[in-house]
Amino acid sequence: MMFKSLSFKVSCLFLCVQLTQAQLQYDTPESVGLDSKVIQKSVDSIMQKGIEEHAFPGAQLLVAKQGKIIFHEAYGFHTYDSIQKVGLDDIYDLASVTKITGPLPALMKLYEEGKLDLDKPFSYYWKSWRHKKDKKNITLRELLAHQSGLQPYIVFLSDVIKDGKIKRRFVKTQPNKRFSNEAFPNIYVKNRFKNKVFRQIKRSKVSKEKVYNYSGLASLIYPQLIENITGVPYQTYLQDNFYRPLTCYTLGYTPSLKHFKNPIVPTEYDSIFRKTLTKGWVHDENAALLGGVSGNAGLFGTATDLAKLMQMYMQKGTYDGKQYLKESTLSEFTKIQYPKNDNRRGLGFDKPLIGNDTLSLKEAYPAPEVSAESFGHAGFTGTFLWADPKNELVFIFLSNRVYPTRANRNLYSLNIRPALQEVFYTALKKD
Repeated sequence: MMFKSLSFKVSCLFLCVQLTQAQLQYDTPESVGLDSKVIQKSVDSIMQKGIEEHAFPGAQLLVAKQGKIIFHEAYGFHTYDSIQKVGLDDIYDLASVTKITGPLPALMKLYEEGKLDLDKPFSYYWKSWRHKKDKKNITLRELLAHQSGLQPYIVFLSDVIKDGKIKRRFVKTQPNKRFSNEAFPNIYVKNRFKNKVFRQIKRSKVSKEKVYNYSGLASLIYPQLIENITGVPYQTYLQDNFYRPLTCYTLGYTPSLKHFKNPIVPTEYDSIFRKTLTKGWVHDENAALLGGVSGNAGLFGTATDLAKLMQMYMQKGTYDGKQYLKESTLSEFTKIQYPKNDNRRGLGFDKPLIGNDTLSLKEAYPAPEVSAESFGHAGFTGTFLWADPKNELVFIFLSNRVYPTRANRNLYSLNIRPALQEVFYTALKKD
């Protein structure tokens, strides 16, 4: 009798693994033991407050539990004129969420193939750093965990604009062989401008103190690094190895050059560079000057496509019966790298604050209830992805909080995203 019981438990476990590794399917909160009415009421209230307080003109939330999309709702409009309603298949500018959905899966694959070593000096792969005293010994691990000492940001737009006017040596209104990187309609950036970007990063100052300091500079380099190592164009590599097999058809760069039927949500009114509302073209100016294709920003996509990628990460590299990355790779990249240095970061992935479960909702990042194993990333435009393997929960929040200006910071002051997360963890506790 004991053997029959054991056999039944093993069969149930095998079935559970099969279900959680299958394709994401829509279902009800009740299918995973949660109360849909309670969840709906709480989420509606938080979202409505966000719209009323001008945290964003509109947003959407997708939550998957145990491989099932149990909540996916859209709220508000693309802009405050209330003309275009937010739709579930809208495409968003992901901003820094690009870092974990663009270069990171490629870097993880190259790492597990032995083509990248996390603890070798990055200058071994990026040769221009070899003779820079302050950079030659920085490792890829330090870069991905924001522990390298690199400065946070360089405003490359200041090289392109002088006294409010665009320098024609870097930007043209018509394309040609030397100016084919389209940053916006009638704005074509010099192809070799990326070399200027790489040179400035090489010459940038590095802090002697190895402490946590978030920097996006290395992410500007990663696409070229990936091309150098693989011999394959960066975008092609991502499409062939991840996006296409995962059926993430909207996930990619420069959506305005493609023929999607999906509406694209606008971001900020750019009064400095593009002199109009930015829509379908990357909001981040550094990424724009690279033709919209960068490792720090530039990716666009829908909530459902992002959910597939995050589900794959959460399932240790496997999705719908196909293994994209090794379990050991995800385990390494999603763990805190420098906990003794009060650095919460994984490799590329963001993590909860150290001691997050002891903090209030206002102090915590993200919600206090997320597990220590969870991981994700936020984007400047108002996007946020989070996966919690312990609770089998994927959380996707998309908004355009930078409309009409990036000065809108109520998304943060109102704690919208952690409050929404908390709704589902509270529901889990009740269950």
